[in-house]
Amino acid sequence: MIGSTAWAGKRFAVLGLARSGAATVAALIASGAEVIAWDSDAAKREAVEGATIQLIEDADLTGFAGVVVSPGVPLNTHSIAAQAAAAGVRVIGDIELFAQARAGLPPHKVVGITGTNGKSTTTALIHHILQTSGTPTLMGGNIGLPILGQDPLPDGGVYVLELSSYQIDLTQSLDCEVAVLLNITPDHLDRYDGFDAYAASKARLFAMQSAGHAAIIGIGDEASSGIARQLARAGRAEDVTKIAPGICMDQSRWPALQGPHNAQNALAAIAACEALGVSNAAIDAGLASFDGLPHRTRTVAVKQGVRFVDDSKATNPESVAPALRAFDRVHWILGGVAKSDSLEACRPGFPHIVAAYTIGEAGPLFERLLVDEAFPVTSCGTLETAVTRAAAAARPGETVLLSPACASFDQFADYAARGNAFAALVEALP
Repeated sequence: MIGSTAWAGKRFAVLGLARSGAATVAALIASGAEVIAWDSDAAKREAVEGATIQLIEDADLTGFAGVVVSPGVPLNTHSIAAQAAAAGVRVIGDIELFAQARAGLPPHKVVGITGTNGKSTTTALIHHILQTSGTPTLMGGNIGLPILGQDPLPDGGVYVLELSSYQIDLTQSLDCEVAVLLNITPDHLDRYDGFDAYAASKARLFAMQSAGHAAIIGIGDEASSGIARQLARAGRAEDVTKIAPGICMDQSRWPALQGPHNAQNALAAIAACEALGVSNAAIDAGLASFDGLPHRTRTVAVKQGVRFVDDSKATNPESVAPALRAFDRVHWILGGVAKSDSLEACRPGFPHIVAAYTIGEAGPLFERLLVDEAFPVTSCGTLETAVTRAAAAARPGETVLLSPACASFDQFADYAARGNAFAALVEALP
């Protein structure tokens, strides 16, 4: 695991003991630190070894080297932020601990990827290209295994980190050799004092960089464009690579990277890998062999000329529009637990829709919202009914797309279970 001798003899508090929290406790203890830890889940508390299990809100934090919290802890409302401030202790995350440990690791580079949408695909794509090029690499952060729980890379390795705004908020010293911002659209505003504060959180990824390190920024929205301009005004214009929207590309060689949104993801990954010195041939090979991520516009089958695509990860309307635009004639399955009473964010993809099929709790709402659109809407209730009806209606060359614009919890344990159910239903079709 990754650790630091600088932590030896110091005291840390760890709040939240899911995978990253448990890995953090193990890394700190292995490095000789003293740790108190807490999680509201008793099973997670019992699974942790070596730490003092204590309700951190009742602890005296004076003299602690840091309070390490899970990104899921809302610092704008949780008492831990004020408690730590009163004790003069920094609130950090596992990514900051990784940043502190870097000096003791074999020479390496770090790529940090953030953005409201597309960061998981772009992170996995960069990681895949590096793997296929023969570069030692690990993927972590908001995707894959906890970064502190992994073994250090050898000399010349590249750590590829997906970073949410929450993780950036908990990080002070991560100097990425390559930092990528894909886009910024309204999200997580319950955790921020408005959209500008959310955008400022994303911008901190570049504020932590040294001059001369690569900054790759999608400029398809005003907030991201503003960050690119800020870097230029700060004297870093030569560091910035801008990824403009709407660039026409031949994506036919990249089966898992279809649609305009994936064109941007691919361009960002190409720029990042070029900045790392990866050859064009290796980049091309990686793009062609990339298999995509589960439940993100992933083709699960082609039957009788009809493509069936699992985009169950699209749990809000903003993430659905790119999927709709990625295919020409779409039979759209949507519904679940609505996060919004509007589907306007999906409208750019409406010209691609042949028919829509609603499921779950949000079905009646979505039927009302779509009643005046140019395509028919069928009330299905269950995913099984929707798959059956969409498959019967679809013609060769068309696509049946599960892109729900909703959470899954009315009928499924999570979006992955919903996507797996879709794949099983498609497999059972004649």
